[in-house]
Amino acid sequence: MDKFVELTGIAAPLPMINIDTDQIIPKQFLKTIKRSGLKEGLFFDLRFEDDGSEKPDFVLNKPAYRNAQILVAGENFGCGSSREHAPWALLDFGIRCVISTSFADIFYNNCFKNGVLPIVVSPEDLEKLMDDASRGSNATLTIDLPNQVIKGPDGGEVHFEIDPFRKQCLIEGLDDIGLTMQKDASIGAYEQKAHASRVWL
Repeated sequence: MDKFVELTGIAAPLPMINIDTDQIIPKQFLKTIKRSGLKEGLFFDLRFEDDGSEKPDFVLNKPAYRNAQILVAGENFGCGSSREHAPWALLDFGIRCVISTSFADIFYNNCFKNGVLPIVVSPEDLEKLMDDASRGSNATLTIDLPNQVIKGPDGGEVHFEIDPFRKQCLIEGLDDIGLTMQKDASIGAYEQKAHASRVWL
């Protein structure tokens, strides 16, 4: 998992509430277990017409936001069914951070396990950040994870809270496998001891 320390990038405004995981990555894209190639399905029904052409009004289809790395969204983001493909699709598109007033629990947890930072802010702060994100090519935010600060294009700052353990895992780039591998020496020592005491296994 890539480390997340500080990110400066274009922030795209998505002022919709209750964006569920089926909107993030529709069911027809769930046939793969690979984490790559899912960006084409991200917000598929919102991004594309039935004939496959782009919907010009959708934010990620606008020239200023095609390379967005941050998403500023309405409350209850990631609700609906559990699917790890949702953070995979965001990450494959290039989005490393989603900011909202609230997230569905399973989606929130899956983000941390896959290198996407979900940030919870107050409604007042979300309004400020949504305004920042509406500036097109000037919609640049900086996410400073060690100091837990979002810096706006005009120098304004929004502080956010985050679980210390999850914060450290993102900074060090540790997913569940990475955390387990940190104990590799201890696991190896246990296996040797277990084998010596139970040679018949």
